[in-house]
Amino acid sequence: MYSVVIGASGGIGKALADALEGRGEEVARLSRRGNGLDLTDEASIAAAATALPFPFIERLIVATGMLHEDSHGPERSLRQLNGERLLRSFAVNAVGPALILKHFAPLLRRDGPSQAALLSARVGSIADNRLGGWYGYRASKAALNQLVRTAAVEIARTRPQALVVALHPGTVDTAMSRPFQKGVAPERLFSPERSAACLLEVLDGLGPEQSGGFFDWQGAPIPF
Repeated sequence: MYSVVIGASGGIGKALADALEGRGEEVARLSRRGNGLDLTDEASIAAAATALPFPFIERLIVATGMLHEDSHGPERSLRQLNGERLLRSFAVNAVGPALILKHFAPLLRRDGPSQAALLSARVGSIADNRLGGWYGYRASKAALNQLVRTAAVEIARTRPQALVVALHPGTVDTAMSRPFQKGVAPERLFSPERSAACLLEVLDGLGPEQSGGFFDWQGAPIPF
């Protein structure tokens, strides 16, 4: 199976790539650190797509995301909003993955099953938002979910066996979540390896009829 993992230098991305290779899949690991794929640079995304060593893609996983950057944590109130940082959240969490779909979706296998899974977050659910806060992250992940849903509709027209979904990986012990792990029960804090195993199990259980959906690490649907 020909697989591509974007964000493969991060905690979850690396674990996913390792797990796929453990299954015997041929994996292209792409990241800014590894080969210059920059979510904010469309030319680098296009170049990465044209340089793949495969004739087509059977599994595409986008394991990217940004909750906080430098000394700026997620916004907890309206008075903390900053236009530049909001735009940065959308650039990394929504626009970048959309451009990945633009350049990589045409490479999904046409004559057989294929998958495109993009990591989102439960806090991107509008219906499930009861706590507020985290404005930029919530809004940009909600935008990602809509982009995934819309892309799924288009991709199904030429690839009826394709599955295109957004996935919530759970709370994973990575640098991104570490400042916010206080209060997370130990059994709900996953290693990257456990999260990867759960996500792949979810993908194994989904089919084209679920394309366009948003699912958690257990395979349960999350409302948009």
